Amino acid sequence: MASDEADLARAVTDGEDRLICAEEPLAGLQLQCGGELPGRIAIPSLLETVRKARRYQLKLGRNIQAHNADEAVDVWVEVAPRQDGDPGCDISFGGWRASPLPAEDDENVAIQREVVDRQVAEFSALLDSEQRTLVVENCAPDLCGLHEEMASALGRHWTDFVSIKGLSHRQPVHWRLLDGAMLSIAGSDRDWRVALLPKWAGETEPGGFELLLVAEQPLPLTPDENSSQPEASGAKSQMIGREIAPVLRQPIARIIANAETIRARLAGPLADDYAQYAADIANAGQLLLGLLGDLSDLEVVEAHDFATAPDRIDLATVVRQAAGILGVRANEKAITIDVPGHGDTLFATAEFRRVLQILMNVISNAIRYSPEDSQVWVRLEDAGEKARVIIADQGPGMTPEQALVIFEKFERLGRSDDGGSGLGLYISRRLARAMGGELSVDSAPGQGARLILDLPAAPAETD
Repeated sequence: MASDEADLARAVTDGEDRLICAEEPLAGLQLQCGGELPGRIAIPSLLETVRKARRYQLKLGRNIQAHNADEAVDVWVEVAPRQDGDPGCDISFGGWRASPLPAEDDENVAIQREVVDRQVAEFSALLDSEQRTLVVENCAPDLCGLHEEMASALGRHWTDFVSIKGLSHRQPVHWRLLDGAMLSIAGSDRDWRVALLPKWAGETEPGGFELLLVAEQPLPLTPDENSSQPEASGAKSQMIGREIAPVLRQPIARIIANAETIRARLAGPLADDYAQYAADIANAGQLLLGLLGDLSDLEVVEAHDFATAPDRIDLATVVRQAAGILGVRANEKAITIDVPGHGDTLFATAEFRRVLQILMNVISNAIRYSPEDSQVWVRLEDAGEKARVIIADQGPGMTPEQALVIFEKFERLGRSDDGGSGLGLYISRRLARAMGGELSVDSAPGQGARLILDLPAAPAETD
């Protein structure tokens, strides 16, 4: 593209790719993209062009795209390295075209807000269709009391344990009135916001819910007055789970949430390059958070006094819960999770939460290694004294040598690009054995994998 010299405006950079001076409208765009003048170039596509021109000492001309507060901008730039030993570049730009940004898609915004809420939530629970608690998880030190109360009274409506601000309706109320409500919770000085995520299964009303509690303020980090005291004789130190994880989990989760907010452009327009940078930050944070969780679980299951709390549970219900939670991840790869129907039951003596953790790990692995547009099957089998769950996928399968080591600690079968820690199956087998069961694999190359969870069958109920 040839440019009319009279129509071109000017800008100058130094050897560190800082914009030293710029004429309008480039100067305004630099400021609107979060930069300063003078300051580092804040327009990603312009920064890349300037770097290449300076590095290879070539004159470059191309169209670049950027966003300001209200518009998408397309402009022709010519970048030429300066002469006489000056390491900077001269920039000429013209043909400035601006068009209004398209309106944000409401559905996409809602999806991205859900992603953000999942990452920053410090308390979560699975609820049935009547909003009665099934499973609760907590990582907030000031909600330990709430967690203990709800965990000891599963089956009660979750609103029985909190105070809802500004809501005078008699409980329970419709879930749409509770989504976004503000709470006060005994034992916590922080304000909490409710995110109530429905689990649709084709009905006009949800078949269940995921409850997330999001703090409006971060928890102040205070020194542990007893941290310098030696532990009681014979006690095993759990540095990750008890001391490090609570301190790191919250700031990592907030980094992820902020990165997702930036990536989804919830805070305003953003160039595609910056959105991708934010996505990379969020993905890296997810890996760190997952590793932190795995290391915490590892400490728990390897503790000499680790024990589970067995109860009579319906494995079909646990399977459907796990599949529901992982449904979004499966849909991203067009994978169908085929689970037992609502009329199927198989009872075992085990801890609901730990079985759910095992199935989440195993089904998540099946999704990760299965090809797109495939299926993962979950079947129940009465094996006499054992109640059996079989998870089968259509992935690449394993050699006999790989099947022998798949449950070893940090084993990833040579894979380096899936983001896993290599601890999930190791922890899952430890959990299964702690409940008197077993986790095994049956696989062959090219035939997918079958993970088999055996648990003690529950005795028949007596009148």
